[in-house]
Amino acid sequence: MLIKDYLNDRIETIFDLEKFKSKMTEKRSRRSFLRSTALAGIAAGLPAGLQALEIKPEEQYLEPKGLTVLFQGDSITDGKHGRDTDPNHIMGHGYAFSIASRWGADFPSADLIFYNKGISGNRVSQLEARWETDCLNFKPDLLSILVGINDVAKMLSEPVTKPEDFQAFEDTYRKIISQSIAQNPNLILVLCLPFIAAVGKVQKRLNDYETLVEKLSSIIRKLAIEFNAILVDFQLAFKNAPKSVPPAYWIWDGIHPTVAGHELMTRVWLKQVSKKLKYLKKYA
Repeated sequence: MLIKDYLNDRIETIFDLEKFKSKMTEKRSRRSFLRSTALAGIAAGLPAGLQALEIKPEEQYLEPKGLTVLFQGDSITDGKHGRDTDPNHIMGHGYAFSIASRWGADFPSADLIFYNKGISGNRVSQLEARWETDCLNFKPDLLSILVGINDVAKMLSEPVTKPEDFQAFEDTYRKIISQSIAQNPNLILVLCLPFIAAVGKVQKRLNDYETLVEKLSSIIRKLAIEFNAILVDFQLAFKNAPKSVPPAYWIWDGIHPTVAGHELMTRVWLKQVSKKLKYLKKYA
């Protein structure tokens, strides 16, 4: 073959290759355009809520690092947690332990720190008395509070429940929340509702217990709205628990949960918190 012919063949080959590349690029561009157009059309036909869901940035689902999670409350939270730094006992036994163990094990890279500072028998006024030591000093990023049943017991021990008792509960609760948010404006706040079951001494005064628990729960709901907090309705969770077993299966004495009861609490708590921390959507 002459050099001239060889060069002509090479030129034609290169030209054909460039035409091929150009066609492939054109096809890819057209496919991308059609796919984008189709997705846009589908999205346009969706309800507004679903359209918003489609365009949420993926960053919403990234796990925040190094959160300090603090549980506060009475005996239900306490669970006989350790009073020192022994990691084997530090969370006690109960829903706070179950939440910490599950969340920590499922997301180890989140580098979470959990504390349990619940104390058996505490009312909201007693939380206030130790708030700086047992809450503010820990500088929580997420604060979960369950209190109220001992306030109910105190009211039931009095001859008459006075309106100022409810106002004092609300004012004190608002005060400790305000102090926490003042320290950390980005605080994730979880407010849990008190609960009972028709068992033991509660059953004997069920109407009185129900009235007072609902009254305090209404106050907590109000505070949750006021402070944009996550609300965890434990009473509803127990109400919806399987009825194939008696109430004592879940709450053995009408106030304190069993192991199974604490598991129900764990599930509903994680479900509610997953609405705020989107990377926990597996718990939804």
